Amino acid sequence: MTRLKLHAERHRVDRVAWLRAAVLGANDGIVSTASLIVGVAASAAARSDILLAGIAGLVAGALSMAAGEYVSVSSQSDAEAADIAREREELRTAADFEKAELTAIYVKRGLDPALAEQVAAQLTAKDALGAHARDELHISDMTTARPVQAALTSAAAFSAGAILPLGVVFLAPVEVIGFAVFSASLLFLAVLGAIGAQAGGARLSTAILRVSFWGAIAMAITAGVGRLFGAVV
Repeated sequence: MTRLKLHAERHRVDRVAWLRAAVLGANDGIVSTASLIVGVAASAAARSDILLAGIAGLVAGALSMAAGEYVSVSSQSDAEAADIAREREELRTAADFEKAELTAIYVKRGLDPALAEQVAAQLTAKDALGAHARDELHISDMTTARPVQAALTSAAAFSAGAILPLGVVFLAPVEVIGFAVFSASLLFLAVLGAIGAQAGGARLSTAILRVSFWGAIAMAITAGVGRLFGAVV
């Protein structure tokens, strides 16, 4: 008899929660901090002023990302909790209807009615709330909202991204800081796009072009504003 070997499978969808927060945070950290630095540098500011602006942008941005993600994901978590509570009450007061509802879901997915009813009965006996959460509400451990995790991931990712253009400010000659940060940040964004594409299974060229293009636009506009106000002053 041939033995089937079980193996652990890791799917890209398992990474969707932390990958979204990490890529968004790092991208925002690079783009917003680099744009701020390029804008201040374009106004002919001293290196110390450019560094101060960049550090302030890093701290403010990281806190803003953490707060925004926490509030956003908490709203999702509250909605999930409310749906679970409602489903728990319905299972308590209308168990037969809920089992019939579960049976209908499985029939719609392709099982014949008799088998669907049997599956619904067995899953209900084992974990009725879990079955309805997964198959009716589409809530599972993989997709459950985690506000604290999202907030910390976003803040850490933003900080990691923001540190990169700040490092260029330390290393580049003061007269070319703006150009150096602009060029290096495009490279950082391209690498980030490649990492995100690899982790998420997306097309490499599309991901790199997407993050690099919008990053270049943001930095170019900010540089123009900095040069304009620097000239006026």
